[in-house]
Amino acid sequence: MDKRKILFAAAFIILASGTSRAQKQYGWLGPDRSGIYPETGLLKVWPSSGPLLLWENAEIGTGYSSVTVTDDAVYITGRMGGNDVLTAFSQEGKKKWETAYGKSSDSNFPDTRGTATVSDGRLFLVSGMGDLVCMSKEGKILWSVNYSKKYEGVTPDFGISECPLVIGNKVIATPGGKKAAMVAFNVENGSVIWETASINDVTQYVNPVLVEFGGKKLILTLSAKYLFAVDSNTGKLQWKFDYMAECTAPEWRFAHINTPLFRDGFLFISSGYDKVALKLKLNPDGSAPSVSWRNDDLDPHVGGAILLGDYVYGSNYESSSYGKWVCVDWKTGKTMWKTDWYNKGSLIAADGMLYFYEEKNGHVGLVKPGPEKMDVVSEFIVTKGAGPYWAYPVIDNGRLFLRHGGYLAVYSIK
Repeated sequence: MDKRKILFAAAFIILASGTSRAQKQYGWLGPDRSGIYPETGLLKVWPSSGPLLLWENAEIGTGYSSVTVTDDAVYITGRMGGNDVLTAFSQEGKKKWETAYGKSSDSNFPDTRGTATVSDGRLFLVSGMGDLVCMSKEGKILWSVNYSKKYEGVTPDFGISECPLVIGNKVIATPGGKKAAMVAFNVENGSVIWETASINDVTQYVNPVLVEFGGKKLILTLSAKYLFAVDSNTGKLQWKFDYMAECTAPEWRFAHINTPLFRDGFLFISSGYDKVALKLKLNPDGSAPSVSWRNDDLDPHVGGAILLGDYVYGSNYESSSYGKWVCVDWKTGKTMWKTDWYNKGSLIAADGMLYFYEEKNGHVGLVKPGPEKMDVVSEFIVTKGAGPYWAYPVIDNGRLFLRHGGYLAVYSIK
């Protein structure tokens, strides 16, 4: 057995030998959609050539979605021949099955965006044309409803991009338009449980998040104009906040992508195209939130933001093809640093470190967080695959999952 195979085998022995898994990943940006993965014991420095590659696959279909990892499988969506397809792998990278679940978007950048959500043994997906699909772990479609057509939603410029939010027996979708701002479907059969009245605005590319405040569980997301909150039990609109009214950049230049961040009754929202970043204070009386601070430096285009400790990290929008990396004080909104590092991109966090994934050339950075400077401890490049590096990284059980177009690579970072 050659040295690389020995290292590969040893890595999997280490991964499998723990008495319990550090965490379970079931969808978008980790267990609470914050982008912070509750892993420990990860490498604080990588080898000069990068961490050990465990397995790779270049037959996943093209896309910008991330993997979803459960105890027994790795799932990833991709575009194949005009269809959005879900592929399942074993933990060791052996392909188990693939199932087409809907038509891909026919818009600009039509490759698959929607990351799968797994809950109670079922998989939930949304195609680029608005098919909300429930699938078994064996790849069988249990039910499907095109919520965009059903509610006459207006498809945004880059197609529909949504990772379903599952709350108990409900799976949430946001058709927008004149009939409903948000809808809860029954996870068992796809029947409608509740509908949120229209706010006369179109859907965007934001994956909603569930937060608890004022004794209620609220679903938060953004439409083209508003940040709005819905009672997860009843579907009743709680409030809406006119985000675009706070922005000085031209209103027609927008594409809201970033999931809101929440901590202790405060929200952080941001968007690219020179839109302002806001920290908002939720009000106990249920009225719309008020602005706590504004920041014009942190406007993540595609890659989101992370609230780690007392600082918010992300990349900004200088142009559609370029951006810097930024750190902002969570308490005051002050920009602590704004730094060049190849280009803008996506980021996640785990075990006290940040993981940057630069979108133009595929640089991956292990970054020590802090307000003094951007401190890149280690880096390497993902060279395989094609197109923009827009997929967010994922960490699960000591492994780093990185996608580039139709290519998936899995590294040991334990």
